[in-house]
Formats: sequence, structure tokens, C-alpha cells
Amino acid sequence: MTNEEMIKIIKERKDILGINQVYLAELAEIGIATLKRFESGKGNITLNNLQKIADVLGLELKLDLKKSNK
Repeated sequence: MTNEEMIKIIKERKDILGINQVYLAELAEIGIATLKRFESGKGNITLNNLQKIADVLGLELKLDLKKSNK
């Protein structure tokens, strides 16, 4: 999954829940600047902060093996 795809899912989930950036940052206990940079695609986010966001939004992070093209 690309950063753009993750950002899209997070924004869609925020809209569904009626949560804005400020409130999400507060609930996730991360800096608003960190969240804004991530959502604008201009910054990287730590896995720890991404997990905090996912927890607040009721999302789950998981890793899967890539499917082979062979």
C-alpha cells in the first residue's frame, strides 16, 4: 500500500466519523503539524504514530507477503 492510499483511507475514515485533523491529533496524542504533513504527503510518519491514528479511527495495520508475479 502506498502513502497516498493510506492517506486516502485515513481521510475517508475521518469524514465518516466526523473527526477533523485537530481532534484526531489530540485523540491520537500526536502533533497537529505531524498529522498535517503526513496528510498533505509532504512528510513521513513513524509507525508508532500511524498505529496511534489507526487505533483512534478503528483501523488495523497489517503486513502481508507480496504475491509473486511468476
